[in-house]
Amino acid sequence: MADTRQFTIGTEVSCTDGVVGKLHRVIIDPVAETVTHLVVGPALEPERARLVQIDLVDLVGGTGDEIRLHCTKAEFENLDPAEETQVIPASDVYGGYGPEEIAFLPYWGLGGGAVVPGIAPGGGELVPQEVITDSVPLGEVEVRRGDPVRATDGDIGHVQGLVVDRDSRHVTHVLLQEGHLWGRKEVAIPISAVASTSDGIKLKLARQDVQDLPPVDAEHPEKRP
Repeated sequence: MADTRQFTIGTEVSCTDGVVGKLHRVIIDPVAETVTHLVVGPALEPERARLVQIDLVDLVGGTGDEIRLHCTKAEFENLDPAEETQVIPASDVYGGYGPEEIAFLPYWGLGGGAVVPGIAPGGGELVPQEVITDSVPLGEVEVRRGDPVRATDGDIGHVQGLVVDRDSRHVTHVLLQEGHLWGRKEVAIPISAVASTSDGIKLKLARQDVQDLPPVDAEHPEKRP
């Protein structure tokens, strides 16, 4: 039997000297189907979240309600941020046109559509815009709590977390959040049934196939009744 570790998104995460936040999302290599990073930070301050390499995660210690890291809180703060801030020049914000090139833009609403050079539609000066994006290593994808899970014939629920083999770090199952189509049983979908992790979880199974999966213990999904 495989020895697995459950990563439920929203679980509390601790360093060796105290709590640092909660698990925000999981990053996986979709080709190898392995977990590479956890995104961890204060629940209400996503800008302070850090990208935690799986090597820093204690895959043996902790429970389904706790994740432990092999680092101090100070070392955690020095990890790479989980968000990137990019500044888009004002000219790019308006389709590549500079302030001196804008004479008129369609604008339906009070005030008409005339645009003064250097002034944004609706008033105000054209200014650069900040865009915040998630930091995801090249070629990898992120899995969030609440991401849609889609069968071949329609939606069936949302992601609650992942189950990972402790030794290989291979993802073994996708856990469905409570309130899924079959809310009275816990559903852990084998990774072999996953067709894609891009834009949510897409399955190779139809909804009836998922419904026919036997109920499992989410802490030990490899154990069948």
